[in-house]
Amino acid sequence: MASVVNFDREKELKAFDETKSGVKGLVDAGILNIPGIFIRPPDELSEELNYSNLQVPVINLQGIENSDTRKQIVSQVQQASEQWGFFQVLNHGIPQRVTEGMIDGVRLFHEQDLETKKQLYTHDFTRKVRFNSNYDLFQSRSANWRDTLALTMMPSDPLCADDLPESCRFTSMEYLSHILELGDTLIELFSEALGLEVDHLKAMECTKGHNTVCGHYYPACPQPELTTGIRKHSDSTFITILLQDQIGGLQILHGDTWVDVEPIAGALVVNVGDFLQIVSNDKFKSVVHRAQVNKAEARISVPCFFHGSMAHSTEYGPIKHLVSEVNPPVYRSFQVNDYMKKFFSTRLDGQELRNLFKI
Repeated sequence: MASVVNFDREKELKAFDETKSGVKGLVDAGILNIPGIFIRPPDELSEELNYSNLQVPVINLQGIENSDTRKQIVSQVQQASEQWGFFQVLNHGIPQRVTEGMIDGVRLFHEQDLETKKQLYTHDFTRKVRFNSNYDLFQSRSANWRDTLALTMMPSDPLCADDLPESCRFTSMEYLSHILELGDTLIELFSEALGLEVDHLKAMECTKGHNTVCGHYYPACPQPELTTGIRKHSDSTFITILLQDQIGGLQILHGDTWVDVEPIAGALVVNVGDFLQIVSNDKFKSVVHRAQVNKAEARISVPCFFHGSMAHSTEYGPIKHLVSEVNPPVYRSFQVNDYMKKFFSTRLDGQELRNLFKI
């Protein structure tokens, strides 16, 4: 077990943040030992959980236009959402050149000249395009070994090409158009899997409101056993669609067992978020997951978070069709704007934020 010599945590956090160079800046400087701000607390380092060779479900979307095939796909989505909260999809309709282009674009952004990246460095979440390392840097118990380029899409202020970094401008615009379309397709499947009309969740603007795509870069780490790429957490979304490279590192908590989400060529990872668990009244599960880092090479992942409408006039709660006297509402209604304020002011430590909204 590693020990951390007493240090001025706030001072080191501020010094790291002021460099605006992120975790990659530390690696480029040739460090052999990770700074104390990245070392997980003793209780996390000593945590013993089982590991499993189980695999998350894989769903082939080919033939989704055929009614019989669609019924089979909907059934698979239902089972995966109830039992796992995660699944991978094949034949999702996004061309390989587009997904590979997005991965390459994220890599180019993070590996470009530092001075160019610094211009976008901010913790201001109202900015549509921002670069930083750890959104909760000053709230967390330990910093994540990860840098992020975040692109936020809002109906009232849509992204345009000129907003994006030149290094990934056109690859990002093409990927964004495809991933939003896939989000609509998947939310229809989730609607049907809940026994609702195909457009029920779409009519609730689950995929048409505030959406964010993040280009995460996890540099190679000299001491991966002491830190993590992102701590265990669940997503404050309706759904999340993840594009990842072939390095691996994503793990989900299935019962009391950590399961690796092994990269599959051509596949995207889909998971149920807290909001979908709430509106489904616990029928679908938003599960805890995390990302590990490695010593050998950098990893890239690109999640798209579908947060729903942030309008003050829009409230989300258990869908009326899914509650009854024998299955009463588990949660009170909430506004996404309020939920996200709590999210950004709360450290990521594995505690599901949705529990604050239980009745």
